[in-house]
Amino acid sequence: MNLRKKFKEHGAEVDTGPLNDILFILMFFFLIISTLANPNVIKLSNPKAKSDTKAKQSVIVSIDKNRVIHVGQQKIIFDSLESSLREHINVGDSIKPAVVINTDSMVAVRDIVRVMSIAKKLGATTSLSVSNQK
Repeated sequence: MNLRKKFKEHGAEVDTGPLNDILFILMFFFLIISTLANPNVIKLSNPKAKSDTKAKQSVIVSIDKNRVIHVGQQKIIFDSLESSLREHINVGDSIKPAVVINTDSMVAVRDIVRVMSIAKKLGATTSLSVSNQK
């Protein structure tokens, strides 16, 4: 009769289930604490500007599918577009003016390019917004 227990050789196994739970709880704890922490630990006084640098002069040009042009709220024709934009754009300012072009998707590309070239000729930057309204 053999009273000795036979030891089967197995690799050392560690149950990692509780360890995963503890790591998750710690991660969750530090995540919550980091959002509640005061980010203004060091108080700094930021300099104030004398003029508003974010104020940018923008002129909105809208073209609908019937080729009707509006500069701001004023309805104009294509031939008087340059003179109307010249009134709205002040090139002498230190801030470069911007012309925002809102068009319908049915507007011909040549009309959009014409507005962009007139704005560029007057010294303004352009941006385009095309809407697909039916």
